Amino acid sequence: MNRPSRVIGFVNAAHFIDHYAMLIFAAAVIIMGPALGMAYADLLPYATPGFIAFGAGALVTGWLGDRWSRRHMMLVFYLGIGLSMISVGLVQTPWQLGATLFAIGLFASIYHPVGTAMLVSYADRLGRDMGLNGVFGNLGVASSALVTGVVGQYLGWRFAFIVPGVITIGIGVVFAMLVAHEDRRGSKQAAAQARVAREQMWRVVLALLLVVIAISTTFNAITVALPKLFAERLAGLTQSPALLGVIAAGVYVFGAMTQYTIGRLLDRHTLKAVALPLSLVLAPLLYLAADARDWALILASIGIVMGAFGQVTVNDAMVGKYTAEEWRSRAYAVRYFVGFTAAGASVGLVAWLYERGGFVTMLQAFAALALVAIIAALILPPELPAAQPALREVPAE
Repeated sequence: MNRPSRVIGFVNAAHFIDHYAMLIFAAAVIIMGPALGMAYADLLPYATPGFIAFGAGALVTGWLGDRWSRRHMMLVFYLGIGLSMISVGLVQTPWQLGATLFAIGLFASIYHPVGTAMLVSYADRLGRDMGLNGVFGNLGVASSALVTGVVGQYLGWRFAFIVPGVITIGIGVVFAMLVAHEDRRGSKQAAAQARVAREQMWRVVLALLLVVIAISTTFNAITVALPKLFAERLAGLTQSPALLGVIAAGVYVFGAMTQYTIGRLLDRHTLKAVALPLSLVLAPLLYLAADARDWALILASIGIVMGAFGQVTVNDAMVGKYTAEEWRSRAYAVRYFVGFTAAGASVGLVAWLYERGGFVTMLQAFAALALVAIIAALILPPELPAAQPALREVPAE
């Protein structure tokens, strides 16, 4: 048997790498544009196929994780996404860029349905472990902006892809050596941890669909747009790409810490009690950020990422709490397919809104979309009194 702490450690590392890899381009595109002779709005859509693959691939990779091996799929993730990052650093044409970014998205699609299901199978306390896992994911977001800014400024944008690609392959080799494939059929795992009346389950499904679409779209739009937004709006503070990366990283760290806090709250309170207050902060802060600059923009951005990243933990916990083990990988596959497909569309939407009204129009549009998260939280039904968790067999990994 694998040690749970070791497996969870590699799953957390993979979450870091997953988000880091997906957002290198968002930070590097600022300096890639002049090097490739293309405008920001023209270059950004080349990331769209990768983000679509990030979501659409989840259905297939989640199924393979159940039918083949979660461990083997995670090894494919490490090696595949590492090679894809290196390939981006070697491109010569925009079409090669689109193809290699697509490859990153395709291999990145492995992590969430496979890695999250693996985490839940080994987790001791679901909320705490999922919150900590969210911290790693968002530290990946933060580090992507920071490291890409620094490496891009001093070594060039190509090394911003090549260096993390080499490191990722190295971690994959260590993972292959230390984590063995195991057939866990016959071991025990708790079933769904929260209960609602059977006739109220449609409200859970509807709330999950609404909040996943709204938050995934907003979350991805903000993480993609934030480096460029800071480059435009923080000119009164700095114009250094490296320092802008440090500021963006600092903002993302607040979001990461929020995920851990929300995870701990979910172990003590119902989903609705946590989700409703959290849903109320996004829309007003996005609207305020539309006209903000310098320190006001930084403070508004901190609140936005705290609200959006906290909602992501709520979304994941909703699937983990309400779904029994035998359905969990498929449930996560559907959740991420819907979420990341919506997120993929947000890249083109950011470019389209930016062309028509800059960041004012973009942020106001996503403020309106964030209102849907409030509706979703209100739809959630009350939970029934806790019952003694049933024990079920865990499928093979």
